[in-house]
Amino acid sequence: MHGRANLENGVVDMSTACEPAPQAAGGMSFFERYLTAWVASCIVVGVLLGQLFPQAFHALGALEVAKVNLPVGLLIWVMIIPMLLRIDFGALHQVKAHSRGIAVTLAVNWLVKPFSMAFLAWLFIRELFAPMLPAAQIDSYVAGLILLAAAPCTAMVFVWSRLTGGDPYFTLSQVALNDLIMVFAFAPLVAFLLGVSSITVPWDTLLTSVVLYIVVPVILAQLIRKALLARGQAAFDAALAAIGPWSIAALLLTLVLLFAFQGEAILKQPLVILLLAVPILIQVFFNSALAYWLNRRVGEKHSVACPSALIGASNFFELAVAAAIALFGFESGAALATVVGVLIEVPVMLLVVKVVNASKGWYEKSA
Repeated sequence: MHGRANLENGVVDMSTACEPAPQAAGGMSFFERYLTAWVASCIVVGVLLGQLFPQAFHALGALEVAKVNLPVGLLIWVMIIPMLLRIDFGALHQVKAHSRGIAVTLAVNWLVKPFSMAFLAWLFIRELFAPMLPAAQIDSYVAGLILLAAAPCTAMVFVWSRLTGGDPYFTLSQVALNDLIMVFAFAPLVAFLLGVSSITVPWDTLLTSVVLYIVVPVILAQLIRKALLARGQAAFDAALAAIGPWSIAALLLTLVLLFAFQGEAILKQPLVILLLAVPILIQVFFNSALAYWLNRRVGEKHSVACPSALIGASNFFELAVAAAIALFGFESGAALATVVGVLIEVPVMLLVVKVVNASKGWYEKSA
């Protein structure tokens, strides 16, 4: 797929700038297409390494500054910054072209999704599944699910949008707007929902996480983006292609560390992963269906409804994993809950993509 930059208007053509490379058939890179298999492999590798070399991983876990683990902090930056390079905040002026779709996106992402997950976490984790879960980790599991829902997806939305024929400029503008809101709203929203869930909020660690994993990466990414674009669109595209695999590689290394610490709990209770997946799956299907239906009700075209529904269904799981580790630690149920979100993200979102593509005729049918 080819395209050109419209730098005069501050917009980069999504057909090139937001396309992960190299691409496999169907619009996804090799790592993206088999992300679930890689995550499953990390579970096995991490658990085995944690059992074989427990002292080494405890030493890694002890490398902290202000409750922030240094190896993981570095990996999180490597995960997030290549994705944020694709965001052009200059595209925010395009919001007015699809104001109804943007309104649906914001309502679902910030008024429905976090609160619906808080309810589902209470219903399933605190009530229905409580007898099957370790009592000491109940609060931590709930916190992890809330962190997962409070961070709207960033980079992968570009992939899902392309697979549905989504409007590229709407996709870019909604991601940029969501990222801007997330800088200011993530910490207060998480703190409020954790407070409602009767979980003590470590405000200093939460704010540190927001600065480290949102504010600083956004600033660095935009500075790097500006420098690369100054050298021309070809240099920018080449840089994105070169560093594209870094995000997934860093994610996988982080997961190996996580599961090395979570290994004992997983070996004792493998059912926990399946139970945590239930509220996540319900949340994905509920929010994507709601956004899709609302866009139809307000009269947005199908190419806008698709990315609007998909961003509400998926999560910025890199941020969620980072925040869970920073707030509750490697061995916490919160970290495990966010990792379950990573495990099911790709297959579930591909199912959502298939549904919105198959229902295009229904969507465009007049009332």
